[in-house]
This record gives sequence, structure tokens and C-alpha cells, in this order.
Amino acid sequence: MASAAEQLAANLNFGAIAKAEELKKRIWFTLGALIVYRLGTYIPLPGIDPDALRQSFANAQGGVLGLFNMFSGGAVERMAIFALNIMPYISASIIVQLLTSVVPSLETLKKEGESGRKVLNQYTRYLTVVLAIFQAWGIAVGLQSSGGIVQDPGPFFLVSTVITLTGGTLFLMWIGEQITSRGIGNGSSLIIFAGIVAHLPSAIAGTLELGRQGALSTVVILGVLVMAAAVVYFIVFMERAQRRLLINYPKRQVGNRMYEGQTSFLPLKLNTSGVIPPIFASSLLLLPATAASFQTDPNGTGIIATLATYLGHGRPLYMLLYAALIIFFAFFYTAVVFNPQETADNLKKHGGFIPGIRPGERTAEFIDKVLSRITVIGAAYLTVICLIPEILVSYASLPFYFGGTSLLIVVSVTMDTVAQVHGHLLAHQYEGLVKKAKLRGARRR
Repeated sequence: MASAAEQLAANLNFGAIAKAEELKKRIWFTLGALIVYRLGTYIPLPGIDPDALRQSFANAQGGVLGLFNMFSGGAVERMAIFALNIMPYISASIIVQLLTSVVPSLETLKKEGESGRKVLNQYTRYLTVVLAIFQAWGIAVGLQSSGGIVQDPGPFFLVSTVITLTGGTLFLMWIGEQITSRGIGNGSSLIIFAGIVAHLPSAIAGTLELGRQGALSTVVILGVLVMAAAVVYFIVFMERAQRRLLINYPKRQVGNRMYEGQTSFLPLKLNTSGVIPPIFASSLLLLPATAASFQTDPNGTGIIATLATYLGHGRPLYMLLYAALIIFFAFFYTAVVFNPQETADNLKKHGGFIPGIRPGERTAEFIDKVLSRITVIGAAYLTVICLIPEILVSYASLPFYFGGTSLLIVVSVTMDTVAQVHGHLLAHQYEGLVKKAKLRGARRR
């Protein structure tokens, strides 16, 4: 059955999409929502001097602002109403996931199914508002203290900026939820994906312009293109890789009928943590550079400036800490999102067992052992994917868009979106087969 479904998915084409009316509506809705998002990234905050903002951002774009600007599709450098993007919502979701592992009441809600999930989603929205207000206030204060950027500084600017940026984040959160329910799914991921992809053409054009001016040699540009293609291929291979644990189900009797035992597989992804480790690691390491860029001391002295010097792109300390943080967050986030004990309890409840392993505690220990081993490979994969492009980005002065984090996000979201489209197409074709079967049955009658 699984092989037939995979073969059917492999034979899907645009002709099949054209016949699926429901899927076409979902695709058009998703495209329309993303266009609205992109338009919002060009609407600037009121009271901002664009020239002064452009000059100030040019001095600070090497820090965490450059990373956030990549995720927002250029909204940060334009200080648009969507400058915060959907990152507060992503952060709130991660925090709620972490809390469900340590707070018993939240863990109980997680186990309650759909009703508990709705309550947790509501908590996530509330936390998003708090984080967005906090970050918007920090941006407003930072803009006002920079000097020359704000045309009319004062309490009115602070309040209006906080309301505008927070409202923009909440609107994007709503758009993401609509894409998930009424579009093709993965709403939040598609918004970040759209921001990165929308700025890729200008990043490529800027790289080619550096080559025309002689700042980059042709060999370096060709090497970057080959590296990007190789990284994309490697990401696709590793994101599809999984360790499948054999699960057996014993014979069972229902009434007078005896059903044969069945076998299935428990798939464990090689990279369970996804893109979270490199995003967190990049954000933490770029904080000193961002803080140093806002210092008024022209000599660049002080602890923050010293940290920014040692943690610059391509520096040995930066690379070492970057790799260590990626490995740490890979193990940490995997432990948060996957609970071996819960999986073992579910298998025991339904009568499933791993051959040679006793159900219950021993099964949980075995799953945890296997997961830890494959996470070592997954963490090493993330480290290699992020460090190699990082070296080229730092030494060749390439944009963030050619880094491992951006490529990892683009490829991962693309694979998830294609899987969603295949799922909708399979559902459409299944409905068509059911309708044909009903018509045949009616004709026979």
C-alpha cells in the first residue's frame, strides 16, 4: 500500500494539479496571502527618515539585524510595519513547547488531544503579543536614540511604533494560520520562506556586481554556485534520511475472527530538530556585533567591542562557538519535541513491540539510545552545512542569503510544501475513485 502511494505521488504532474479544483483554490489563496505579506514589507513606519535609516542599517547589518532582515525579506532595512516578521510567534511557539516538558499542567493539556492543543495555541498567541510588544519597544527606543532617524521623537512615536509593529506581527500570525487551514499548510514556515526567496535575486545581482567590479573573482562566484548546488543536494538527502524501527503487532481475536499479526515501522528522522539549532546559534553569536554597532564610542573600546572583534565572521572563536551551540541546540530541541517514554507507552497501549525489546521502560530506553545516536549524525550534518557556507560568506563578503541557515530553511520548507501538495492530490484522486465506485454500484443496481 505504501509503495503504491509513493509510486502514485511520483507520477503526479501539473496536469493533475489543474484537475484538482480544491487544491487550486488553496494554492491561489496561499499566493494571495504571501503577496499581501510582501506588500506590507514595503510600507514604512511613520516618522522615519529613510536616508538616515539606510545609513544606520549599513553600519549594523553585519550583526543580528542582517540575519533578521534576511528572514523578513528586507523589512528591517526599510523598517516596515512587518519588521518584526513572524519571529515573535516562532519564539513563543518554541517557549510553549519547552514549557510543556517542565510544567505538569501544560503537559496534561498536550495529552488531551485537540481541546488541549487549542488551549496551548491560545497561550502561544498571548505570549506572542508580549514578546512582540517587548521587541517593538526595544526597536522604538533604539531608533529614537540613534539620532536623525526619527523625525519627531517623543512618546507619541514610541507608542505608535509599538502598536504598529505589534499589530503587524499579529496580522502575520493570522495570515500564517489562514495559510495553514485554508491554504497548502506550513503557514509560518512559508512566510519566512517567502522573505528569504524574495531577496535572493537582489543578493545574486549584488554578488555578480561585486564580480564585475573585481571584488570577487569569477572562480569564487562559480565556486559559490557549485557549493550552493552541492549543499542543496546534501540537505535534501539528509532531510529525507531516517532510521526506521521495526514494530510488530501480535495476533488478535475480534469476536469469532482471528486477525494475523501486523508489522510497521517507527520512523526517526536523522534531523529531528529541523532549522532551530542554526537559527538560535546565529542569533546568540551575532548579539555582541549588533550591540557594538550601536555604541557611540568611535574607538570601539569596551567589553562588547572586544567580544564583537573576537566573534566576527570567520574568526576561530566564532566558528568554534557556532559549532558548539548548533550541537547543543540539536540535542536540546530533539529532547523537547520527541518523548521516547510517551512513544513507548503508546506502543504498549496498542499492543506493539520492538522485536527483542520488552515493552514499556526497556522500549523507551532503546528508542532514546537510537535517537541519541542518530542525533549525533544530525548535529554533525547541521554543523557542516552551516560552517562551510559561513566560511565563504565571511571571507568572500557574500550576503547572508548564501549561508547554510538560509539554504536549509528554503530547501526544508520546499520539501514540506511539495509533500503537502502531494497529500492534497492523493486525497483528491482518492475522492475521485470513491465517486466512480459509487456510480458503478448505482448503475449495477
